[in-house]
Amino acid sequence: MESNTGGKEEEKEKLCRRCKATYAPSGNTRLSCRFHPSYFVCRRHDDQKRYYQLRDGDPPYAAKFYDCCGAEDPDAAGCTTDFHLSYDDADA
Repeated sequence: MESNTGGKEEEKEKLCRRCKATYAPSGNTRLSCRFHPSYFVCRRHDDQKRYYQLRDGDPPYAAKFYDCCGAEDPDAAGCTTDFHLSYDDADA
C-alpha cells in the first residue's frame, strides 16, 4: 500500500552558518538570525574611552570584546539580525 503525502514534501531543516541554529527555510525572515557581524577580539578598544574589567595579572591590552558592539561577554546575544544563511547557500 502506498502512502499518501498529499503532494507535500517534508521540508528539510538547514543549519545557519552565522548563529549555528537549525531552521526551516519557509520560516526564515529578516529577524530570524541574531549574530555578531564582527569577531570577539582581545585588544585595546579603539576609542580608548571604555574601561574593561581585567583579571589580576592581565596586561592592559587584554580587553576582550566584540568589535562590532563592544559586548564583553563571549556568549552575549548577537547585536544584528538578518535572514539565516545556510551552508548550502552560495556566497553573496
